[in-house]
Amino acid sequence: MDKDNLSVVVHSKGDLRLEQRPIPEPGPNEVLLQMHSVGICGSDVHMWQNGRIGDFVLKQPMVLGHEASGRVVKVGSAVTHLKAGDRVAVEPGVPREVDEFFKSGHYNLSPSVFFCSCPPDDGTLCRYYKHNANFCYKLPDNLTYEEGALIEPLSVGIHACRRAGVTLGSSVFVCGAGPIGLVSLLATKAMGASQVIISDLYSDRLAKAKEMGADFLLHVKKEDEPKEMAKKVEGMLGCMPQISIECTGVQSSIQTAIYAARSGGVVVPVGFGAEMTTVPLLNAAVREVDIRGVFRYCNTWPVAISMLASKKVNVKPLVTHRFPLEQAVEAFEMSRQRLGVKVILKCDKNDQNP
Repeated sequence: MDKDNLSVVVHSKGDLRLEQRPIPEPGPNEVLLQMHSVGICGSDVHMWQNGRIGDFVLKQPMVLGHEASGRVVKVGSAVTHLKAGDRVAVEPGVPREVDEFFKSGHYNLSPSVFFCSCPPDDGTLCRYYKHNANFCYKLPDNLTYEEGALIEPLSVGIHACRRAGVTLGSSVFVCGAGPIGLVSLLATKAMGASQVIISDLYSDRLAKAKEMGADFLLHVKKEDEPKEMAKKVEGMLGCMPQISIECTGVQSSIQTAIYAARSGGVVVPVGFGAEMTTVPLLNAAVREVDIRGVFRYCNTWPVAISMLASKKVNVKPLVTHRFPLEQAVEAFEMSRQRLGVKVILKCDKNDQNP
């Protein structure tokens, strides 16, 4: 068997390296995957640049990557639903115990959950990676590996829309047209939203949002006042949106999301920003605007696969750059500079196709 297990490892703040690691042996309920396509997430870049995300602090070298798909090369003794050669998408969050959150269907909230590239758990940016077989989902023949990898960010959008209650005829304001804003846009449309307005600082990202189905585009500047932006949202939509999905984590944008939401509406903060943020809580309270948190996702992979396989949702336009795994450092630098939208690393040296 191949001995090459080139891996993208963050050692400490600002220290990203390519290094060889041993090829792991799958346990009874695990599969060994030959990784194919892995997207670079903003959280991967943040971990590299800061050595932490919130309370998750890097204390030892860790493999990055959690937007992933690959091919099964070995199955554990207890695995029956997968076989060598199966193409799969990887759900990176795996509950470690059957606790109250697992039993209630909210396994993403379990304090002990395993999560790829979240300290201390290694991620998927390597040639070979082992994962719990129950959290590897077989890809239909009409989906590419890249679409399989993009199920992870799409899942963030699906979970946010579920939390927000997006349904037929919903009017939605999406703050931020980066990768998560764009997948939230796709999810809102697929779940029946009739009008979606999306905001961003950058006109190229708004152009991408238009290409992907946004009804209205709001170009914002850093100095814009949140209340004024909220009025612009209402003016463009012809009404205040029922739902605001905030994907930037920027204080002024969170404020705009709250001011913009219709009375009795919902605000879902998806983007991670500062630990302490000043928001117009009284404004939300007296107008009965619900603020509903989201943490990653749960029970989204089967839905996302169906959405993609039926061609109701198209994530392909998200991918703007591809790099072989050997050029991971350059790829991370491109992501850091926010050039393009989604950068994909190709981990199989013998198959660089989408």
